[in-house]
Amino acid sequence: MNQLDFKDRHAVVTGAATGLGYAIAQRLIASGGSVTLWDRDEAAAQRAARALGGGTRAVVVDVAQHGSVQAAVRATLDNAPRIDALVNSAGITGPNTKVWDYPVDAWREVMEVNVNGLFHCCRELAPLMRSQGWGRIVNIASVAGKDGNPNASAYSASKAAVIALTKSLGKELADTGVRVNCVTPAAVKTAIFDQMSAEHIQFMLSKIPMGRFGTPEEVAAMVAWLCTEDCSFSTGAVFDLSGGRATY
Repeated sequence: MNQLDFKDRHAVVTGAATGLGYAIAQRLIASGGSVTLWDRDEAAAQRAARALGGGTRAVVVDVAQHGSVQAAVRATLDNAPRIDALVNSAGITGPNTKVWDYPVDAWREVMEVNVNGLFHCCRELAPLMRSQGWGRIVNIASVAGKDGNPNASAYSASKAAVIALTKSLGKELADTGVRVNCVTPAAVKTAIFDQMSAEHIQFMLSKIPMGRFGTPEEVAAMVAWLCTEDCSFSTGAVFDLSGGRATY
């Protein structure tokens, strides 16, 4: 494992009880930092915190609820002097179906978690990072936000929104010590696959020239670098992790 320098820094990672969020937290801890796990599944978050060790804490939060995010910020700062990095990893896929058959409530839920939830976290933590003169925000988007996957309109649209929000916030904070970037993975085999149909999983695999899915560790390596001081001249940027799928 290449050594990244996150020594003595503290990060909040959302959706960190499992999958990408957990792998990212693990890599940041291996890089010398500490992490607070934000997740709406209290039992899973506590298990993850114990497994990660190193004083890792878990805070229960529903990112789709603004008040819950505000409370999570307060709870986090009760046990940590500052928050140096925010990784927005919480997300859901929604059902795989045509736009004209897409359940309206399911569409709203995807947008609430993937877009509004990310907005709530950025809204609350960006001012803290500005005031301390340093910070890193990394948003987990998707190559689907560039390409628009068929039968995944809500997910694709939500991840396109994440890319645009990243670019807007990155420009707004460009004259500060805060950097804002996003990553756009192709399909990465995690528990989120449980939310998808077998046909959709096969479709995603067929689009990747490398002929395999990404791994959480590969995404975590990129995200962890984006949280370090070495990432100093990139902001509002989009970093692909697509196995050759991305074309722009």
